[in-house]
Parts: sequence; C-alpha cells; structure tokens
Amino acid sequence: MTRPAFAFLASVALASCGVTQDDGVVDIAYIEPGATTGEDGGESFAGRRAVLAASRQGLVRFNAVGEVIPALAERWIVTDDGRSYIFRITEFDLPDGSRLTAQAVAASIRQTIRNADGTSLGLDLAKVTDVRAMTGRVIEIRLTSPMPAFLQLLAQPELGVSIADGLVGPMSLELDGETRILEAIPPEARGLAEQPGWEDMTRTVAVTPVPAEQAARDFAQGEFDMILGGRAASLPLAITGALARGTVRLDSPIGLFGFAVARQEGILSSTAGREAVAIAIDRSAMVQQLNLGGWADTTRIVPLNLPGYGEGLEERWSTLTLDQRRARASAAVSSWENANGRDAAFTIELPQGPGSDLMFASLRSDLERVGIAVSRAAPGEGGDLVLRDETARYTGARWFLNQFNCAVSPGACSEDADFLVQLALDAASPEEEASYLAEAETTLLATNLYIPLGAPIRWSQVRAGVEGFAENAWAFHPLFPLSRAPI
Repeated sequence: MTRPAFAFLASVALASCGVTQDDGVVDIAYIEPGATTGEDGGESFAGRRAVLAASRQGLVRFNAVGEVIPALAERWIVTDDGRSYIFRITEFDLPDGSRLTAQAVAASIRQTIRNADGTSLGLDLAKVTDVRAMTGRVIEIRLTSPMPAFLQLLAQPELGVSIADGLVGPMSLELDGETRILEAIPPEARGLAEQPGWEDMTRTVAVTPVPAEQAARDFAQGEFDMILGGRAASLPLAITGALARGTVRLDSPIGLFGFAVARQEGILSSTAGREAVAIAIDRSAMVQQLNLGGWADTTRIVPLNLPGYGEGLEERWSTLTLDQRRARASAAVSSWENANGRDAAFTIELPQGPGSDLMFASLRSDLERVGIAVSRAAPGEGGDLVLRDETARYTGARWFLNQFNCAVSPGACSEDADFLVQLALDAASPEEEASYLAEAETTLLATNLYIPLGAPIRWSQVRAGVEGFAENAWAFHPLFPLSRAPI
C-alpha cells in the first residue's frame, strides 16, 4: 500500500546540533492536549496507550517501524481459510506469583472483548467468534470470515493481557508524580533465556504528559530527549521552538482528519448546505499554512489505496475545478438564505494551538468566499463542526466506517450505512465484503455529516543519539525499543 510521504518544505532546515550525554534515561515529553484545555482528547491520550502497550502486552505487538512481532505468543499460524489464528505462548511466573497460561490469556482477551462492547473497538472485533485455550500453551481465535489485518488489530494496546495485578511486560511501570517510569523486564523474568549484562545495556524510559508549548520549550532547553504525540495543532512549535536542538520526524499514518457535524442547525441542517461547506474548502492550501509538503488531501472517508478496496471509486467532485466547486457552493448558500431568510453561519471547534490558528484562518477565508460566516468556538464551548483527528488501528475499510456507527457516533452516522457494514461481516468472499463496504461509504458520504480533509498529521522531535525510534504507518511509537533491550 502506498502512503503519502510527509516532508517539510525545502525552506525549512531540519538539522540536529550535537548529541547529549547518555545518562541512562530516555526522557520523553508526551503532548497531551487535555492537559491544557480540559477537553476529552479521545485518542489524544496516546501517551497512556503507549504506556499500556509497554506494561501490558498482548499476544503480538508493534515494533518501532510498525511491524507486528511476537509478544506473549512466541509464534502462530493462520489456517488456509483465514478464519482461525493459532498462537503458542511462552509460559512464565508473574511478579505477583500467578502463572501466565493459555487459559489465563484467553480469559483476559475474552474479557477485553466483552468490555469493548458498544465501542468502536468492539465493532472492530465483531468478527471474533471464539477465543479458547486448546492446551496449556496454545490459544485459538476464530473469526466469522477472513480479516487480513487481524494481527494489526490484535497488536493494539487495548488488547494487552491483564492477569490479576501482575504486569506481563515487557516493561515494569512505576509512577513518579505525573511521570511514568518504565524499565525493561529481564528476559529470564519473561520466560526467555538470561541475557548477561542486561542492566548495563538497557535504558530507563520516563514519560511525562505535558502541554505542547511546554514540551517544545523544555525540549529546546535540553530537559527532554524526545517529544511524542505532536499533531497539526502544535506543528508550528516544532518548527520555531525546538528546531535547533533535534530533528522533526513525521509519520505518514492513515486515519480520519476532518470535520464532523455536531449540530445540524442553520445551513448545516440540510444535505445541500453541508455539501456546500465540503466543496468550498481548499484542502491543500489549508495545510500549506503549516509548511508541510506531500500531505494527501481527500474528499473520501476511506483511503482509495487500501488493499482490496477502492476499485472503481474516485475522489468526489474530481471533474470540477476549485472555482467551479465554489460557484456551486455559493449558489447553494444563496438558495438556502433566500429560503430561510437569514444568513449562513456556524462555529468551528478546533484544538488550541498555533497550527489550528493557521488552519482556521484558511477555512474562514474559503467559506467567506461562498457566503458563509464562520467563527471559532471557545474552548469547552463546543462547535457546530468539530474536528475528528484519529489514526487507524488497522488497514481495513471497516475501521473507518465503524467510527461513524450510530452506536458510537450518533450525531454523524447513517443507519443504512451501518446495516451494510453489518452485512459485510458475513460476506461470502473478500470481493463481496468490499462491495458492501464501498456501498456503505457511499451512503455515509451522501449525508455530508462528515467532511474529510485528508490524512492525520503526526510529528515527533528526536534528539540525536536516541535509539529505538522510527517513523511508521500507525504513528504509534512503542516505548520498549527505546530501552535498547535486545529481546
């Protein structure tokens, strides 16, 4: 699958100025938007997911470059029909004295699936029909139909195994105020062969959630070795604040980056009015404000280049120029105003940050061109349009459509689309499944209750000499590799 390659424009130099002394600790500032706004960040609390993945791994996990590798399962096979995954785990004693067994791991996974009921993760796991221990070390997971990206889903931090009070690693976790202190657990404590000199070769990883401006400032002053969790809202801070002290690293993830209609009022109460907003936006120009090149804009919910998806589909309004789109939008706005006797106006909710300021200025200019007056909602006030900024769990169209299921996103959803996604679960072939999902996306797009902009934007700042970090397709950066632990 091809993915957009993000890069800063050539006018911005990204150079590192030296290597700091190794004190045996990798200090990480994890940007947490909720730390300053009090907002429910949803996936914004990515730092908590990284800590969870480090201290409570599942059958498989991601490595630094985003590949699925063994975790509690030392190996696995997939049956020819793609409906059964069989894992052989490593048994060992946990710190609390309990035993990690196939029965305990299977019970934990079943409980996680039950707990996820009613969430988008639960919808992602809908193909799982059975999780059972076949022997003391073997677990089978059965699916209703093949799911090529199932291992990617299984590697999610939320699928980490919980055994009573015992952490299953690969790292131990302690709290020091707001900072999470993580140490790589020696291999002999994880059922593996002893590694001589373990303490000398590994590093402590310390993760502190901080607001974006503080992260950039403290990084520039040498207090942190890395910044993780950067988004579009904070991207200008990486360019101006910490530029001279480290390298900006940009991921190329797939996911959602666009506006959901939170309140169907005013011009946003009609499908034509919402379409006018969608076609008036110059997506590329908006992101160019961030000095970001190579970003892929889109008018669709599901990326067209996903494996096994998108055949025969194309970007919406692809035959129209921007001027033609704006003329169509302006006519729709005028028609709505004449019919309703009032001006077209609404509010937009964006996260706090200089990147959001630049994006809002571009959006306001675009929409004013077609006769729509927009204002920015104050923090905590809520807007008529709300930014959705989420990275995908796996490379499947179902993930994208599940985010708009009426059970989890009642304001921006379609029951007809949900029905088609449900039919796809029992499809007789991958082609039939893709057909149902494509029809579901078309149905959802027709409502214009979600206005796609493009791919999510994720950045990190990494000081020279830090090992174990790599850009990847999930914008998820596991902490265990940063400890330099070889196994």
